[in-house]
Amino acid sequence: MTEPLRIVFAGTPEFAAEHLKALLASPYDIVAVYTQPDRPAGRGQKLMPSPVKQLALEHNIPVLQPPTLRNAEAQAELAALQPDLLVVVAYGLILPQVVLDIPRLGCINSHASLLPRWRGAAPIQRAVEAGDSESGVTVMRMEAGLDTGPMLLKVTTPITGADTGGSLHDRLAEMGPPAVIQAIAGLAAGTLHGEVQDDNLATYAHKLNKDEARIDWSRPAVELERLVRAFNPWPICHSALNGEALKVLTATLADGKGAPGEIIGASKDGLLVACGEQALCLTRLQLPGGKALNFSDLYNSRREKFSLGTILGVAAQ
Repeated sequence: MTEPLRIVFAGTPEFAAEHLKALLASPYDIVAVYTQPDRPAGRGQKLMPSPVKQLALEHNIPVLQPPTLRNAEAQAELAALQPDLLVVVAYGLILPQVVLDIPRLGCINSHASLLPRWRGAAPIQRAVEAGDSESGVTVMRMEAGLDTGPMLLKVTTPITGADTGGSLHDRLAEMGPPAVIQAIAGLAAGTLHGEVQDDNLATYAHKLNKDEARIDWSRPAVELERLVRAFNPWPICHSALNGEALKVLTATLADGKGAPGEIIGASKDGLLVACGEQALCLTRLQLPGGKALNFSDLYNSRREKFSLGTILGVAAQ
């Protein structure tokens, strides 16, 4: 009877934790988990373990958190584990070639896009923002380049007009783990071979930041509607209402004309705001110090805040 594959897993956020769950339920031997160092979080800025670390500790899997894998000590520590395979999912550290060469079967990565489209840090949100018709997960062999390795397996899903960055994330987090398990079986059997990516088709998914979540009302409404969906649940699109921050959680396309950012209608159906082309109907908002509410509730209680002709703009930073 052959020994089960010795797998080392490297990942950090919830998306990665879903993959680790599947591996823990598989016949493979998860000998160690690598994850990013604990980070301060919440109002108290207490050090918080990553979702991957929490899951590993619950299953008594050794956890390693080196700040880099570029030094000889960290590389020797990995080599001592004698892994057959390294499975990497949203780990957040660059793996140098010397690390990629350690496992007997190499390293594979589960990436939340249909490579070579959307290499990089935020493929899920960028696909929604760009209006892509589909997304998926690509399992690839890792190279020293960023998401450039040969593709082993792809699974796809449509992106609907109702999808947010959050809903697409959750769907891909369900689709990725079975694909990884399937790819590992194919690699172990020697039946799975990679397809080289066409670099000419590559696009780069830049990391998200709060600044780009400020709504520029001079842009077409069709672009802003996608941006609102892509940036929900983070970093959340925002503007300003009479100098106060206004978060926009959901919005739909609408007809209407006015100066960019001008409130041209308000009813229980939503807050109608003119854009560079067409208008947006804002249906779920959050005011400072309050919780997110459907606009129908705000319209009942704070109607005076949403006077026709008011111009929404950038909050003072």
